Amino acid sequence: MIPQHVAACLAAHGLQAIEFSPGTTATAELAARQLGVQVGQIAKSLLFVGKDGRLAMLLCPGDRKASSAKLKAALGVKTRMTRPDETLAATGFEPGGVCPFGIDGSILVLVDAGLRQYATIYPAAGTSASGVPMTFDQLIEITGGRPGDFTVAGGTGGEMAG
Repeated sequence: MIPQHVAACLAAHGLQAIEFSPGTTATAELAARQLGVQVGQIAKSLLFVGKDGRLAMLLCPGDRKASSAKLKAALGVKTRMTRPDETLAATGFEPGGVCPFGIDGSILVLVDAGLRQYATIYPAAGTSASGVPMTFDQLIEITGGRPGDFTVAGGTGGEMAG
């Protein structure tokens, strides 16, 4: 079930999540298969913590992985992916269902420009069995995210390239 605050955020922007059977869209590949779209259209949400303690969420195509060098250049500090318990504590979402809607304003949102190539992208809606059809521009508008080049080719999980 979509969390109330996420549903309210989406409704305020005229959007509605698609829900699936539990556990069927927990990875980018599974979500793409369920939706009948390319893996790159799945906007995976990855949470990072910098050496300075600040949090940043990266939204990127499901067929790409975060670049540690590009994140360091963008944030000014070395980062690491948060552990599942840190992710849940910071966002209120379990890994697989992390989304950028209704999160704490102290989390910087970065949006990889690779998502721009798709007419429709699908970030999660707070559960591992959901997706929200939207455009790149809508994602930027709703999240206040900062677009840029933060990824490298390859990878469909939560990996990070060195």
